[in-house]
Amino acid sequence: MDTGDILGLLLVYGYVVLLLVISEKVLNKYPNFSRKFLHIMVGNVLFILPIFESRWVMAFLAAAPFILLTYLISPYSPLKIKDKISGSGHSLGLVYYAISWTVLALIFFNQPWIIAVGIAAMSYGDGMASLIGMKYGKTKYNLSGDTKSLEGSLTMFIILIVTLWIVLTYYAVPADPLVICSVALVATIFEGVTPKGLDNLTACFSGVATYILLTI
Repeated sequence: MDTGDILGLLLVYGYVVLLLVISEKVLNKYPNFSRKFLHIMVGNVLFILPIFESRWVMAFLAAAPFILLTYLISPYSPLKIKDKISGSGHSLGLVYYAISWTVLALIFFNQPWIIAVGIAAMSYGDGMASLIGMKYGKTKYNLSGDTKSLEGSLTMFIILIVTLWIVLTYYAVPADPLVICSVALVATIFEGVTPKGLDNLTACFSGVATYILLTI
């Protein structure tokens, strides 16, 4: 294992542990906000991606272990661990989050900005949509058995435009306004029509697919 991989793993796990401590110990009185805080802030791992030197280390040591870990603290876990974060909201949302990152890491390791686009869509975009929607969402809609709000969807669209520009600039790749707006719009639409935490898959992969189609 190369030095970059070791450093990358230390940063990822150290950062996630820090977020878990903050979520469980500092924000434990506000389980919904705590869950969304974790959901959004974990997205910052996208800035660590360039440190990794091996596809397999990023995918199977940095990303994939969180599939099992988040499942084990979910209500579906055979261990029946009581956890306020996964116990509120969509119980498998964080599992889908980890699955998305793992798949993207395997396929697009040599193009980390594409991985970052997917992570941004499901972390900053979807996370802020839910957070703002829960507090300020007045105009509700339900297209697939899961109630969303226009205010939350609009927030996701705007936040994604801003964060995608930051992400692509960070990776020194062209940040075409039309591409950014299109990715943000498609990811927002898929988030709005997808129920029960599966939007961590659909918002992510629809955003990535749109980015690829518009930049090939």
